[in-house]
Amino acid sequence: MSGGAPQGYDPYAFEPFAVTVDLAVFTVRGGRMHVLLIRRGQEPYEGSWALPGGFVLPRESAETAARRELAEETGLPEAVVAALHLEQLRTYSEPDRDPRMRVVSVAFTGLVPDLPEPAAGGGGDAAHARWVPVGEAAGLAFDHAVILADARERVGAKLEYTCLATAFCPPEFTLGELQAVYETVWDATVDRPNFRRKVLATPGFVEAVPGAARLTGGRGKPAALYRPGPATTLHPPLLRPSEGHPR
Repeated sequence: MSGGAPQGYDPYAFEPFAVTVDLAVFTVRGGRMHVLLIRRGQEPYEGSWALPGGFVLPRESAETAARRELAEETGLPEAVVAALHLEQLRTYSEPDRDPRMRVVSVAFTGLVPDLPEPAAGGGGDAAHARWVPVGEAAGLAFDHAVILADARERVGAKLEYTCLATAFCPPEFTLGELQAVYETVWDATVDRPNFRRKVLATPGFVEAVPGAARLTGGRGKPAALYRPGPATTLHPPLLRPSEGHPR
């Protein structure tokens, strides 16, 4: 069976367009949700802040392109990029979203524990890279403000019914640190006793680290340490607080 185009098929019958990837990568720093941004070093939007991303090369998948662009534009270590929890968000295809040409973008979102400040890696069109509080990420290039809003909503929703929150935590964490992730992402207060009870009652959500504890700055005894368990979904879900009614 030939791998070429079928006889009579004209590959030039449709106007060509480019495919790019954009990444909304989040972390929690100092009790605030941050997103990774790059300052564009080329037109269009030279000097503006944007999500990391770039063009998909002819012989690579969208996810491969996303990880490559992230490493190139931010200088994050390859091991961090390879281990990053990355999932496809949606496709953005408005005809005029890029002034250069028709560009369809496959957007991804990712979560990482707190990391040092990134540095532009010398590839692509990124002049600088840094973590920015989500609430301060204004005036983004292209339609990246829309992508960022969609990504944050996706992450907030997924925390309700998956174990994704542990991706924001270090390998070993306290229940207080895990609760802080929920409160930061949801921008809401979570009742501590109820949160602790629900987390520990969910099979496989977290696992205690035997004999491990950490002082948390208070006068009480050191807090027990946990690590992610084997579960990926929460049954029942851990619903975000209703407005004015923290759970």
